[in-house]
Amino acid sequence: MTPDQYVNSVVQKHRLPETLDSYTSLYVVSPLKQIISNWAGVCLCETKLSGSRVKGTAIDLSTDLDLFISLSSTTQNSLKEIYDSLYSRMVDEGITARKQNVSIGVTYQGKKVDLVPAKRQGQYGNDHSLYKRKADSWTKTNIDTHISRVRQSGRITEIAALKIWRENHNLEFPSIYLECFAINSLYGRSLNAPAENFMYLLRDIRDNIQTRRIIDPANTNNVLSDELSQMEKKSLGIAAQQSLAAPYWGDIIW
Repeated sequence: MTPDQYVNSVVQKHRLPETLDSYTSLYVVSPLKQIISNWAGVCLCETKLSGSRVKGTAIDLSTDLDLFISLSSTTQNSLKEIYDSLYSRMVDEGITARKQNVSIGVTYQGKKVDLVPAKRQGQYGNDHSLYKRKADSWTKTNIDTHISRVRQSGRITEIAALKIWRENHNLEFPSIYLECFAINSLYGRSLNAPAENFMYLLRDIRDNIQTRRIIDPANTNNVLSDELSQMEKKSLGIAAQQSLAAPYWGDIIW
């Protein structure tokens, strides 16, 4: 098996389909949407599938799916109040929930789901404001821009491989940051060399993760690379170096 064949086989083994199976749609998404609708009331614009599933980079080693909750721009509650209120509602419903950075992670019917509550910035358009728990602040985002950026990048395989590497080695590397780092890093490189490109990504992480600024394509004021501390970035660099020194592909991703 060639290196390209190995990387492709690992990605295919772990990659989740973009469309949900009927069980997940019926017994996970639909009940959660109903709970969210009851919680949000007239403030709810829509709840839709987002994140890695829609981008085509979802893997079975991390969150099963993301639900983006769009609330009306006229919602009176602050972003922090919205975030805390949604978390409390999930707990009150008897659902295992945990506060993350911009999302609330829940486990429902055996599926791991990230709920992302956001408030539209205006009556029209898809720009939203998100609460950032770690910084106790907010940021502007546009998930449609994120989805388009990844889907049109030509780097789906390399991004999925990097996510598998992240999970295999138990590393902290937020997905949108990882995706944008990979796309920026591989700019101009071959679209048909997944193994070589993956090793190039590891070298770039080793050499540049602590200094490279990565900007949110949906908001130039949002510096994605600020999501990790220097210690967390150093851990990524060390892990990349260890993987580069590994003698076999099976020691890098599996």
